[in-house]
Amino acid sequence: MTTKRIISITIGTLALLAATTTVAAEKGKKLYCWNEHGRKVCGDALPPEAAESARTEISEKSGLQTGQVARALTVEERAAAATADEQARIATDAQAARLRRDMAMVESYDSEADLRGAYGERISLVEASLKTSQLDETNLRHSLVGMLGQASDLELSGKPVPPGIVANIQNVHAQLAQLLRLAEQQRQDRRALDVELNDAVARYRALKQPAAGTAASEAPAASPPAPPQG
Repeated sequence: MTTKRIISITIGTLALLAATTTVAAEKGKKLYCWNEHGRKVCGDALPPEAAESARTEISEKSGLQTGQVARALTVEERAAAATADEQARIATDAQAARLRRDMAMVESYDSEADLRGAYGERISLVEASLKTSQLDETNLRHSLVGMLGQASDLELSGKPVPPGIVANIQNVHAQLAQLLRLAEQQRQDRRALDVELNDAVARYRALKQPAAGTAASEAPAASPPAPPQG
């Protein structure tokens, strides 16, 4: 009895496996449809030249669409997609870094006045540097005017301008041009600090406001006034 039962189970298992395999094979059969030279072509096998074309996959048994495969991207399109992904990653990282800076700002300054005070120190340093540059510019201009006047007097009197004076004029002129570029950069930095301060204050208020709202909501309710004593 035991042997017959084992044989019966084995035969039943094999039959079930065979039926399952047959169903899976039928489900796995597909038809492919793609465009070839402007016309639609369908077949049960995909030729190599159509491997990178957009195609529709259809079940041979049900006739229903089972999948859609887009065409392969060109080299230029893959490069553009990679560039877009990299830009998105950079933007995400920048946003995360800004959020970390904002949280550090909120934790570093107890009040908006403290934040403004920190920016005030930076503004004072930039303004002091700009004043120094402006003073140096005035001195260099006076020096350059004096040397140019000396060279002009020599030329008007018919005397040659010594090479040393020419070299000094060129040197002071180069220093003045460099100083003017530095002063302009300092002015830009000063204007940028105003923009940065306004942005920082706005973000500080926005981050502090939810905390203030939460504290207000968690504060105990005021006790009702006591009834008047009769």
